[in-house]
Amino acid sequence: MKTRVAMMFGGKSVEHEISVISGIQAILSMDTDKYEIVPVYLTKKNLMYIGDDIGKIESYKDIDSLLSRSQRVIMVNEGEKVHIVGYPFKKFGKNVDIDIDVVFPIVHGTNVEDGALQGYLKTLGIPFVGCDVEASALGMDKYVMKIVLKEKGIPVLDSALYTLKDYSNIDTLLDDIENKFGYPVIVKPVNLGSSVGISVAKDRLELTNSVDDAFRYATKVLVETAITNLREINCSVLGDENDAMASECEEPLHSKDILSYEDKYTGNSKSGGSKGMASTSRIIPAELSPEMREEIRSLAVKAFQGLGCNGVSRIDFMIDEDTGKLYFNEINTIPGSLAFYLWEPVGVPYKELLDRMIELALKRMRIEGGLTFAFDTNILNTASLGGSKGSKL
Repeated sequence: MKTRVAMMFGGKSVEHEISVISGIQAILSMDTDKYEIVPVYLTKKNLMYIGDDIGKIESYKDIDSLLSRSQRVIMVNEGEKVHIVGYPFKKFGKNVDIDIDVVFPIVHGTNVEDGALQGYLKTLGIPFVGCDVEASALGMDKYVMKIVLKEKGIPVLDSALYTLKDYSNIDTLLDDIENKFGYPVIVKPVNLGSSVGISVAKDRLELTNSVDDAFRYATKVLVETAITNLREINCSVLGDENDAMASECEEPLHSKDILSYEDKYTGNSKSGGSKGMASTSRIIPAELSPEMREEIRSLAVKAFQGLGCNGVSRIDFMIDEDTGKLYFNEINTIPGSLAFYLWEPVGVPYKELLDRMIELALKRMRIEGGLTFAFDTNILNTASLGGSKGSKL
């Protein structure tokens, strides 16, 4: 009997379109002898739809038309199974009702990758692929993530966090950045990926524009020193907090001070459209000394497990070519294209990668199933809310 997998993609995020590409790309690589795939599209309002054309990339050229011939659905936990059911419910005729075994969210960015969707799935009681709520939230919050990893002994650049309150007096904010870091600095929304809202500032005018742009996408902004002679190296990790392995390393190529959204998703796109991060110009394997390669791969696993990750993540590192120092930059808990291009060089084809991720999700569910989440007590039989002198709870 096949395992029924709900492949979810899209969502209320500025990385919505990239998620659609990544999700459908994965669907086309799934082992259909082992899995029955139910594509589930999350709109930009986080409404769920299924249908015959939901898993076809060409359908997304006209999303309104796609939705008009698709079925809106919700998820319901009933009889120890989670079902995808049509919504609104029909009073007459047959309602959509599909029970699913596991959810595979291939989503990027705020509201979907940051623990929000993971919390929803966990509340439903359905196994889901990838990081749990806590690791997803840590992976999205660049500032808190740095604090955790610094405690784990992983090298990170010093940074400062600014809020909307700070932004209300922008001159003071700019002065503070100049006093702490000087120039150049890199400014980024604290909880976005795909290089959205990220820029390098080399003087006060550029810094003003960078801060304005970053606050368009988030209520908190991170600032850190920009490495002027920068080399970026990425490495993926597969596993969980107990057992994990590293992929091959890559060096992404870019046209500006940082790897931009265009570099990642459109810069190397030929006819046929973007293939997500798989279309980025890159060198695989990265040209590294054996010692540096192993240091990066070792740190990648250490960071992955230190954050309590699960499934596949891509970890981005920075090398300061002037000093030779290596720094952790960020983690992508659900990377574009699931970083399959980093696993094939080490003998893990995409189909096997997807299979291992599902196995890890089911393993986590089995482990959590052995934990105790209830405690027998008679406190509700004795509790009283009869005024200020009543029993304390």
